[in-house]
Amino acid sequence: MKSLAHDDFQFLARLLRRRSGLWLTPEKLPLVERRLIPVMRRFGFRSVTGLVAELRHGRDTLAAAVTEAVTVNETSFFRNAKLFGHFAKVLLPEMLAKRGTNRRLRIWCAASSTGQEAYSIAMVLDELGLAAAGWSVDLIATDISREVVARAGEGRYDALEMARGLDEDQRTRWFRHEGEHWCVAPHLRRMVDFRVFNLLDSLGWLDDLDFVFCRNVLFYFDRAARASVLERIGETMAEDGILILGDAESCDSGVFVEAPYREGVYLKNRAPVTRLVAL
Repeated sequence: MKSLAHDDFQFLARLLRRRSGLWLTPEKLPLVERRLIPVMRRFGFRSVTGLVAELRHGRDTLAAAVTEAVTVNETSFFRNAKLFGHFAKVLLPEMLAKRGTNRRLRIWCAASSTGQEAYSIAMVLDELGLAAAGWSVDLIATDISREVVARAGEGRYDALEMARGLDEDQRTRWFRHEGEHWCVAPHLRRMVDFRVFNLLDSLGWLDDLDFVFCRNVLFYFDRAARASVLERIGETMAEDGILILGDAESCDSGVFVEAPYREGVYLKNRAPVTRLVAL
């Protein structure tokens, strides 16, 4: 496949940055081109150059398909087992103690891809039997890609996906083996509300969140977009809410401060924050 010219790559990079916040650098060109192959086949293009030429005409359906293809990211069940252990044994029990009066818990799993992270959170919650104890639990999972959100809602995973992060007991307890796939148990699937959502859009429909999982996505954004998203995430959270980022990410924002003793876990900063204005 003929590689993109510099001008075409720069155009594609700007388009993806506007639509998703994704920051593409030239060394990512081979990965981008590989991910665009299914889009080329779907829309009948023989070359990625022809695809970009059509994008320049402002074809929104094609632009949406390209954005979805490029922004699909790696995921697995209980990714970073130590962090999930800390969530299950320390962070969640502490939050439940604080919410013991109203017995309501709200969690947002952003950039949830094909659902493994959201279902991992649901397994932790189900282990505690919160619903039977009278708790109202909202677990909202979002992703920019309609395709992966649809897959997540189905809750069907192949043997390779099941082998990544799950032990035999977890597979038996929360999944049903159907042919070549494993399906999430119905009660666990009902715990998660999957929605299509772009992190660059308004977060006004989210409010009073106790936990926000936003892992392994913000390092794809440039600094201005990252700061904007973090500021708006902070506005959706309860004052004592907790933000959880990926291992390789840092929170270069005055909205949050890192929690003691645990990398990747952040608390809201009570100090006044200077709003960043993009010039």
